[in-house]
Amino acid sequence: MGKMELDLTSYWVPFTPNRHFKSAPRILASAKDMHYTTDDGRQLLDGTSGLWCVSAGHRRQRIVDAVKAQLDTLDYAPSFQVSHPGPFMAAQRIAELAPGDLNKVFFTNSGSEAVDTALKMALAYWRAKGEGHRNVFVGRERAYHGVGFGGISVGGMVGNRKVFGGGMLPRTDHMRHTFDLEHHAYCKGEPEWGAHLADELEQRIIPLHDASNIAAVIVEPVMGSTGALIPPKGYLKRLREICDKHGLLLIFDEVITGFGRLGKPFASQYFDVIPDLFTFAKSVNNATVPMGGVVVRDGIYEACMQGPEHVVELMHGYTYSGHPLACAATLATLDLYREEDLFNRSAEMAKYIEEGIHSLKGLPNVISIRNIGMIGGVEVAPRPGAPGKRGYEIFLDAFWNQGVLTRVSGEIVVICPAFISEKKHIDQMIEALAKSLRAVP
Repeated sequence: MGKMELDLTSYWVPFTPNRHFKSAPRILASAKDMHYTTDDGRQLLDGTSGLWCVSAGHRRQRIVDAVKAQLDTLDYAPSFQVSHPGPFMAAQRIAELAPGDLNKVFFTNSGSEAVDTALKMALAYWRAKGEGHRNVFVGRERAYHGVGFGGISVGGMVGNRKVFGGGMLPRTDHMRHTFDLEHHAYCKGEPEWGAHLADELEQRIIPLHDASNIAAVIVEPVMGSTGALIPPKGYLKRLREICDKHGLLLIFDEVITGFGRLGKPFASQYFDVIPDLFTFAKSVNNATVPMGGVVVRDGIYEACMQGPEHVVELMHGYTYSGHPLACAATLATLDLYREEDLFNRSAEMAKYIEEGIHSLKGLPNVISIRNIGMIGGVEVAPRPGAPGKRGYEIFLDAFWNQGVLTRVSGEIVVICPAFISEKKHIDQMIEALAKSLRAVP
């Protein structure tokens, strides 16, 4: 395979330094199972499940066949006023996996849309309850909740917010994030220190806004895009207790953690904390066709079912909500997860990732290592005056010189491989990271 001749001028590449990328483009031409093939014919081990989303491995035949068969039957059906079998079947399967009375599923096309949907559902719920003044949302520093205006408002990654100035939801506040280098530098799994950080919600946020004005608290069970920040033991349970005490909705953003990343269907089951709503996307259908959604407790849905029966209860939705191809891919993916027992495989592989990632302690510039489930992160010290450059160069070295695709966020390099990974794949990822850490000054 020769390197592709592409005109790079028209495409504005998302979340990418375009000028640098277009000077040396990284083009993936095909994929199968655990590997990409680049446009110049190199094999590249996928250490990131695509983008946290191809959890069953690339181009799985069962999913491919399901999408092809759906195309032969029904390519598209409107999602307003009429429907088709797919979303009902997919929603039932997802609800069966969800904990507690989280039984109602609303489909979107991405995690960003799912977050904005969940926020709107919270507002609609309180309005239906006669408490429309509840319109304050509480997120966290360093949080990532997608790129819609709702998501960046409750999110706390500065780079995602600063360019857009005043375009935020006006009534949002943020708790501090949970990472503390002194106490969490080399934690395996959940840190012992830090559950008390949840008390900020009760000690500062609620007194400032008053609980009667707060619609919901939204958190990622594990903060993924900011560099794999693991919640301290008891932290999420404490948040749940505070929300219950003061009558606040709790939303989990499970776009990354949903569908097996921690060895359970959802992180809420891993941490034994049931939210009122949670978002999903990414691994729901192995990223074959864009799909996201929100899972809602029965009581929230029922509260919104008011007024004349011929009137729309929630004025919200998307042209592609529950798209036939996305639903077909979802059903096939859920079958694959079950038949190959991939959630349990994820749980079993987590310990091996933990051992591997922590073996990098002591390598040049490493200041923190953390892991949970099939997530491992290595943080390096920033270069003076050039934040993020060292992490980016480690990512580039792993790609070009070690043949492994990693994920980089600032100075944190992350691996989050597919659940079909074998030990030899994890070994290759760890060895590649070690070589890149040594190679990049």
